[in-house]
Amino acid sequence: MANSAHLVRRQSSRDLNPQRSLDRLELKDMKNRLGLDNGGFTYSKSSYGTTSSKFDNNDSTSKNAVILKSSSSAAFLDPKSETKPIFNPENGEEPRENWDSKLTFLLATVGYAVGLGNVWRFPYLAQKNGGGAFLIPYFIMLAIEGIPIFYLELAIGQRLRKGAIGVWGDISPYLAGIGISSAVVSFNVALYYNTIIAWCLFYLAQSFQSELPWASCPKVYFPNGSHTLEPECTKTTPTQYFWYRTTLMISEDINQPEDFNWRIGIALVIAWILVYLCMIKGIASSGKVVYVTATFPYFVLIIFFFRGITLKGMSDGLWHFVTPKWYMLTDPVVWLEAGTQIFFSLGLAFGGLIAFSSYNPVNNNCFRDAITVSLTNCFTSMFAGIVVFSIIGFKARMTFEDCLKERDRLTLLAKAANSPMKYLNFSGVTAPGQGRVFLHHNYTFFTPISLPECSLQKELDNTASGTGLAFIIFTEAINQFPGSQFWAVLFFLMLFTLGIDSQFGTLEGVVTSIVDMKLFPNLRKEILTGVLCLFCCIISMCFAHGAGSYIFTLFDDFSGNFPLLVIAFCECVAISYVYGVKRFSDDIELMIGTRPSLYWQICWKYLSPLVMILILLASFLEICMKGSGYPAWIADKGETVQKEWPGWAVCLILFLIAVSIFWIPGIAILRLMGIVVVEQNEKSWFPAEELKEFYGIVNHEVTTTESILFCIRPDGSEGMCCPTELETQYQGVVNDFEDDEL
Repeated sequence: MANSAHLVRRQSSRDLNPQRSLDRLELKDMKNRLGLDNGGFTYSKSSYGTTSSKFDNNDSTSKNAVILKSSSSAAFLDPKSETKPIFNPENGEEPRENWDSKLTFLLATVGYAVGLGNVWRFPYLAQKNGGGAFLIPYFIMLAIEGIPIFYLELAIGQRLRKGAIGVWGDISPYLAGIGISSAVVSFNVALYYNTIIAWCLFYLAQSFQSELPWASCPKVYFPNGSHTLEPECTKTTPTQYFWYRTTLMISEDINQPEDFNWRIGIALVIAWILVYLCMIKGIASSGKVVYVTATFPYFVLIIFFFRGITLKGMSDGLWHFVTPKWYMLTDPVVWLEAGTQIFFSLGLAFGGLIAFSSYNPVNNNCFRDAITVSLTNCFTSMFAGIVVFSIIGFKARMTFEDCLKERDRLTLLAKAANSPMKYLNFSGVTAPGQGRVFLHHNYTFFTPISLPECSLQKELDNTASGTGLAFIIFTEAINQFPGSQFWAVLFFLMLFTLGIDSQFGTLEGVVTSIVDMKLFPNLRKEILTGVLCLFCCIISMCFAHGAGSYIFTLFDDFSGNFPLLVIAFCECVAISYVYGVKRFSDDIELMIGTRPSLYWQICWKYLSPLVMILILLASFLEICMKGSGYPAWIADKGETVQKEWPGWAVCLILFLIAVSIFWIPGIAILRLMGIVVVEQNEKSWFPAEELKEFYGIVNHEVTTTESILFCIRPDGSEGMCCPTELETQYQGVVNDFEDDEL
């Protein structure tokens, strides 16, 4: 029996790209390609869908270009560089958006993968889980979980040339629910993720004041003109007060939302308008924006790096960040957090990567892109860690030295009163941090107060994650910089650009899925995007009130974590056990000219699914053992207190998880019952025969190792694999063709 994957590719190429006569091809070449220019020939390459000339590595307009063509495909070589033929199929494809250039795609993908988590979560996790030792589980998880799934999503999107719903529906109509789940998760995450962008915009607007509003406590004025400091602020720090009280207008409980926060509401509206303007023309507009949003964070990080390494205390922070604690490698939680960070920092299973790669040329090197973007993401995290902890070291050193100065001052006062452990107040009134002095009949009594405890290590350990690092600790460090307004503007512009291009990719996964499903076939994409952004903007107002930050925490903890792990696991199962590792490797070989190594195939079929199951189980056990809640701000204490989720919040958590993963079994069950939810669309254009001829690919002979590992049978079929919709349809066409030839 013939190799089924080869027959599928051969027949799909025959059906979608019918052979033309040699005379017609030569006439087309004479009309469109060859022209006389100063006695020489010029080459004029026409556009073929996503095969844009801007992806080419050599100059397609060379006057001395030599044309090589056959009846099914064409390529040209520059005489000066005859080692890089360019794939140029004679037949185009159906109209589909395409990236302007390879650089645009890479910047968009890097901007999507590199997000806020690289700056405000990785540094915290590293210093918490062993410092330099944390890099060992981090890179191991990158190798067996991060890059393999990243590579898988880029490859399957480029091969089937559709969004997440279309891709998994093409593999099997029973698996279309994977794409719907990705779209639902992307929608849920986009709802709350834009709230971070709104917070950044609010802080950015406040950064232009002559004195930063979070630099000192606000004053409360009395009718007689006197004033005092805000009592709530004196119990904490100015940065915490500005964050919790001014920015969030936070309540003390999720059940007691205070008045609507109109400032954050306006910031949310502006944020959604900006997202829409950047996405209004699809990748044609967002592809241009990424030249700024993907590069500006690196520009700011480099500036902060040179600023950070010149600060006093920089070495304290860096040493605290990288000092390896080898004993922590035996803690399973360290490996759990390394795997979780790798998974979510790369943006896997959202559908955005599949959507982005579907706009690439069919012969784009997706393997090289996966390696490049994944390593860029990881090294960005480490570089951001160096920047963050150099500044945290400065902040810790300044706080430590201020504490020592205060301690020395109080010690001198105590010595002046001949009472080493007591404090003297010469004015006879209460002073902050000193004892109360009572004067009576020439006798003086002192209430003993201990000297403040000063510890540099304690200050370094006081490192927050997420919003606490960005809006409290980092802003407190910026307060101590000369020209703090300039540094604040740079910092929040960086956070804004980091967030908004990740938002592009997340929302693009939703839009592309809706377009591929043809739910609104007569609605233009820019109108669809506008309606979606408006709908999200209205719902996101639930984050703009006193309890909004608690609801944000709920979404952040549960709307993506568990569902994304389940979706990524199902993606690996769909490729490895439904589509087939061998068939998938054949497709990749057609697209990039080389076959994926045995390592990647083992990861797709065994290692990556196993790691995700372990992360899921470990996360579930951790919640069962430690519980789950939210940090509530208590104004009287000036600190946060952990509270349990109320009943309605638990129901919302279960709903967010269920509404995301329900589609995976639900679509399959409905399909078994004969109910079609996702219609099967026409298969996208893929010039299999042309690619095979272009790269000179011969049928892959299965090795003994592959037969044992992947249960590949002598006829080329793969064990533990189910017939896919693609295989069933094309096998029938192939059989009909062979019958006709006989």
